[in-house]
Amino acid sequence: MDQDVAEDLVFEVASGIGRVTFNRPQARNAFTFEMYERLAEICEQANSNQAIKVLVLRGAGDKAFASGTDINQFRAFTTPQDAVDYENRIDRVLTTLEQCRVPTIAAINGFCTGGGAGIAAACDLRIGTRSARIGFPIARTLGNCLSMSNVSRLAALVGPARVKDLIFTARLVEAAEAAAIGLLTEVVDDLAALDGRADEVARLLAGHAPLTLNATKQAVARLQKRLTREEGEDLIVMCYVSEDFREGLDAFLNKRAPQWRGR
Repeated sequence: MDQDVAEDLVFEVASGIGRVTFNRPQARNAFTFEMYERLAEICEQANSNQAIKVLVLRGAGDKAFASGTDINQFRAFTTPQDAVDYENRIDRVLTTLEQCRVPTIAAINGFCTGGGAGIAAACDLRIGTRSARIGFPIARTLGNCLSMSNVSRLAALVGPARVKDLIFTARLVEAAEAAAIGLLTEVVDDLAALDGRADEVARLLAGHAPLTLNATKQAVARLQKRLTREEGEDLIVMCYVSEDFREGLDAFLNKRAPQWRGR
């Protein structure tokens, strides 16, 4: 494993609990492509290692759970296939997380946006602090779009109307509302309480019947109809290959407001 990835995404196992820490606090724990792949590897490890009973995901520092994909990862995009490959990667990683054999808990403090919010939505439980802010602000930042799998997963969690509300308004949902609409399963006061509560829930689940938990995860997944990746590729290409996406990327990196043109 590459040393930089090991430092950016820390994985430790103790007493049956696997703890995954997104460790780029200087970048609000924004994900590189290598970090996505490492997260998938950890889920596969949990699938094969019966000693791992539960996974807890958290962000380092006190500012963010994860703020999505590091914008610099997009600078090399030049073809429609680059966009399709990127969203296919995200679909694959988040599906691996969602289908992980063991229960997964997202411990959310501060910003949880874009791909970070996608990771949280793919977890089984989401515990957040009162300072948690969750959303998909892509309509005011980059002008890209979610994949069909991500839209399906989010719609199953909060409903189609809420998906439109979240993405159309590009707002970040505060903790109380997030709990009310299903983005959070529980709210605690602060970061110290979050760490304690996440560990408490993890220990509880680690002591429960693993086949019951796994069967319940699979049953819920079978209830949710998903469209294929291919059914959404035209939408991905439309957004990522657009002039607007390039404008959004340049505006974000230069800290200015984007000028959308719809093409």
